[in-house]
Amino acid sequence: MRGGKCRTTVGDDHIQPPADQVNQQFAATRPDQLWVADFTYVAAWAGFVYTAFVVDVFARCIIEAGTLPSVGRAGDS
Repeated sequence: MRGGKCRTTVGDDHIQPPADQVNQQFAATRPDQLWVADFTYVAAWAGFVYTAFVVDVFARCIIEAGTLPSVGRAGDS
């Protein structure tokens, strides 16, 4: 979408967001104490590629990553 308006995630005002389990304090004193995740998409020639990362906060490294060419909705078969 070059040169176009960028649209980010649109929230649903009718759904309560999940509780903040770490109170925005992203610090750990030992390995495997706190993992954080990110899910995003990247534009490609054939469409979008969806990718997710899980990071160990203490080690500051990616411990798991994955990509998919499409993403289904919860409950889809």
